[in-house]
Amino acid sequence: MRFPLALSVKIARRIIKHKLRKTPRFAMVLQLEPLHTCNLTCTGCGRIREYSTSLKDMVPLEQCLAAATECDAPMVSICGGEPLIYPKIEELVHGLLQQGRIVYVCTNGVFMRKKMVDYLAATYSPALEPKLGELLNLRLITDKQAETIRKGKTDGRPVITPTQWMYWNVHVDGLEYTHDLIVEREGVFKECVEAIKMAKLLGFQVATNTTVYRETDVQEIEDMFKFFSWLGVDGHTISPGYDYDAAKKDMVKRLGKKPEDFFLTRQMTIAKFAKIQEWGKAFTIFGTPVYQEFLAGKRDLTCTAWAIPTYNVKGWKAPCYLMTDGHYAGYQEMLDKVDWNKYGVVNGVARDPRCENCMVHCGYDPSGALGTNYQRGDNWKNFAYNFGARPKPFANGHRIQAFTGVSIGKGHLAEAKAVLQAAGGKGGGANGNGHVHTGSFCGSGDSSERDALVAKVRTGSQAQ
Repeated sequence: MRFPLALSVKIARRIIKHKLRKTPRFAMVLQLEPLHTCNLTCTGCGRIREYSTSLKDMVPLEQCLAAATECDAPMVSICGGEPLIYPKIEELVHGLLQQGRIVYVCTNGVFMRKKMVDYLAATYSPALEPKLGELLNLRLITDKQAETIRKGKTDGRPVITPTQWMYWNVHVDGLEYTHDLIVEREGVFKECVEAIKMAKLLGFQVATNTTVYRETDVQEIEDMFKFFSWLGVDGHTISPGYDYDAAKKDMVKRLGKKPEDFFLTRQMTIAKFAKIQEWGKAFTIFGTPVYQEFLAGKRDLTCTAWAIPTYNVKGWKAPCYLMTDGHYAGYQEMLDKVDWNKYGVVNGVARDPRCENCMVHCGYDPSGALGTNYQRGDNWKNFAYNFGARPKPFANGHRIQAFTGVSIGKGHLAEAKAVLQAAGGKGGGANGNGHVHTGSFCGSGDSSERDALVAKVRTGSQAQ
């Protein structure tokens, strides 16, 4: 099967139950943001800008679990911010699983290995030694971490453990150079790969989450799928980059870029996703074939943003994950008070100008599952896709040149380092050892940090 039977059955039952009850609107996936704090500043992400005044705020654990119960979505995507920063993330995952939810932990991957070391420490016995040896040989853990694991974990807190009901959902927007550029820090792609390798060795389910932008090379995305398929990743989510308000403002203010040079229009999305149906056959792409047809420009869909509601530090966010016209104290209150007919695109006409270029997964994939704009045969397409055979891992993924950036000396600061080396390691912007001071974030949507560093080094060299 393409997806685990228990998961597919749980979601199908949810849809059938509410269809029989003729429930007008109901939640399929809860986007739960326990905090908006993040260790990265990804280009195109407006979350930490939109909620800049509440980055230190967190939703209490009990409130998070109550929100999941309130909307009763069968699936919960824990996002943010970086959810592994949340102090009670283990208790949150455990509590949601206890409620019978399917859980996705949407992470940038930087802290994944630390959480898996905690899992190994909590479950350690001498029988685990061969596995520790394998992890050590692959350099996925250090000798010090191995010793920590052998000491065991005695604080009584739960740990995140492998289960068919949970996925690590790792943000990957391309191969090494591209991904590190978008997340604005060198080395993150390599860490994602190492974390995914470790997770698969330990029996975790892993998915990747990718956003496609205007400058995205679609061949690189296909190569990315091949590489991670070969690594044993269990599935992929992919969505077009949409120019929502918070991201647009950040693009202009922080990076000095024009949003239209970065985000996709509808026509650009259709062009970028021309091969999405081929990808859906070759790789385990999460979602529905109906949504894939929509992305490829072969049909229209009407947005069903209410099916994937968002809950965060300010309450129930409306009307959708990317647009904010208000926050509500209760899920049902949000459903009742929001005029859903004001949003989306119907028959090619945007009800709200902000919706004009949106074709994102969180707005339109549920439309494909719920029968919005139903066409004959849609139910069979969805059934065959979700219950059909899972694509085999790509056999030659090891031949993909995934490491295209800092790992091979071609990172975003490579030019600055080359100039520094030519200057003998004595120019401005370097310490006595010849290392470049780059700050926390290497690269971004613009090249100002690199360019300024190059200029500074050259000036220092010429002055000698």
